[in-house]
Amino acid sequence: MTRPDLLALTPDALAALANRGLVKRAVKDLDAGVVPVLETDPDGAVRGRFPDGTTTTLPLGASLDAAGCGCGAAGVCRHRIAVVLAYQRTRESSAPAAPWSPGAVTDDDLAGLMGERTLRRARRVLQAGYRAKLRRPTAEDATAQAELPTCTVTFLVPDDLSYVHTDAVNRDEATALAVWAFREADARGVDVVDVGGSPTTATDLTAVTDLLDQLLLDGAANASEVLDVAWRRLHRDLTAQRLHWPAAVIAELLDQLAAYRGRTADYRAERFAALLTELHARSTANGPRAEVLGPDEPAETPLRRVRLTALGARLRSESAADVYFASGDVVLVQRATPLRAGRLLAASNVVSESATRSASRAVTLKTGRVAKTSLTPVGTSWDDLPRALVVDDCATAAARLAELPPRQVRARVEAELVRVVRVAAVSDLAYDPAAQRLTATLHDPTGASCVLEATHRAVAPRSLDALAAALHVDPTAVTGSVRRHRGTLVVDPLAVRTRAGVVVPDLATDTAPQPLPLGVTAVDPLSATVDSALTVLAEAAHRGLEHLTDGLLARLRELGDHLRGTGLRTAAAHVTAFADDPSAATWLGAHLRLLVTADAR
Repeated sequence: MTRPDLLALTPDALAALANRGLVKRAVKDLDAGVVPVLETDPDGAVRGRFPDGTTTTLPLGASLDAAGCGCGAAGVCRHRIAVVLAYQRTRESSAPAAPWSPGAVTDDDLAGLMGERTLRRARRVLQAGYRAKLRRPTAEDATAQAELPTCTVTFLVPDDLSYVHTDAVNRDEATALAVWAFREADARGVDVVDVGGSPTTATDLTAVTDLLDQLLLDGAANASEVLDVAWRRLHRDLTAQRLHWPAAVIAELLDQLAAYRGRTADYRAERFAALLTELHARSTANGPRAEVLGPDEPAETPLRRVRLTALGARLRSESAADVYFASGDVVLVQRATPLRAGRLLAASNVVSESATRSASRAVTLKTGRVAKTSLTPVGTSWDDLPRALVVDDCATAAARLAELPPRQVRARVEAELVRVVRVAAVSDLAYDPAAQRLTATLHDPTGASCVLEATHRAVAPRSLDALAAALHVDPTAVTGSVRRHRGTLVVDPLAVRTRAGVVVPDLATDTAPQPLPLGVTAVDPLSATVDSALTVLAEAAHRGLEHLTDGLLARLRELGDHLRGTGLRTAAAHVTAFADDPSAATWLGAHLRLLVTADAR
């Protein structure tokens, strides 16, 4: 009797069930002659006896961690992996797997696997609605994967739910949600799908509109702290309704107001204005609930066992950093990590059984005495990242960014556009002292190129020198947040991998100053006009619409003429309409139009 499930387990699938180190050790043992003697029982169980007397049995229809092994290991051990690999070596390579989809699994199959009680819990999430991003099986990789709002579900073996891997604690519930996502996507022929729920946002957000209008009239400079009480109450109500995205915007708005009143550098008028407009857009948009308002999921979900690959870090203060991790097909970020822990995490592989993940893809690694978290150097792990996180063709990546909906109504997830950019060569490395900006051209393996831009920040004074030094020694990959500008991909770097290892510029401590050719940042008239208009509109929101000066309104009329001259007639009309009739409605219309225009450059 042949076991197609064991034959379908690739090294990557085995690494997902255990870890890559155990897989490498099992392969090394087999190559060294430590081969188990295999037997197949009539019921399909495969038994392996090792030279040291250890016996491992892999029953039919059971996952590897449920298999029995004489070594006594609680989870997947090297003996279980070695039996799978040895079994594969005794069989001829099978034909490529036939096309399949987890969507073919019926609800009866799910009920038989997990029981009706668990299935009812999953159906409650289905009724509320959620968004899933899917990766379908191919001839080269027969696994299927669903990226859900709070976890990733991978089907490692075709048509066999015994080999489902997920980082969620509620494994069965996540499996059901992933199956339904594939079923819906199969019917529509898409790879990103909104499942269940209402097709439009039907939530009454009148309270948001009323408070937003009042805050715009007062401005950050004149906003009363009494109004903060109403904002906090609204934040609490939205959180209780699991409207995570507008609740997150309100939380950030309150942080901006507190920063202004405290006269700290965290306050930025442009950011304050952007948050006002985003809140307006989310409260008035018609679209999938999971995308516009947030998935109907808890604010945080505990993860059973998560494997993370660090992609670098960004200092946010002298004592804290944001650390970025790859997890499946998405990037997670741990905000405000203490600097000492951030230095350890920023270039490490992390395995943790004490982590939580939010709907916005923020991750929290517990550090208490009972926390189970292990670290190893990141090494060559970037080579094994999913293709969804890797840019090896800059032109294609830029085209995909152009297809995204406006970020004001996209899912509000952390580190949405952090990627690993493959680098074949670096050229045109230069420093613009006026803008305090380092630039370079990165050439990818296909021959296309993108632009690297890094601007000096006082919190990380050695960052640019460390970045320049790393770019001088033939880097093979750069991680960072990507965006599109005039059709070209632009990378704001987080880390650089060279042949000597991974360099995290923000965390560099002993870098010598690097001599660089002087460069000049090219001025784009259209971008300069749009940016100027956004700056003046942000100043209006900062002052408050009831406190505008004639000079500011005159500047806006002048900018309206400039926008019209560049061909942006609709944006010009919105700006002029606000200058002629300052109100919350005209300000929001003008600012939203300009934000969308700026993102589409």
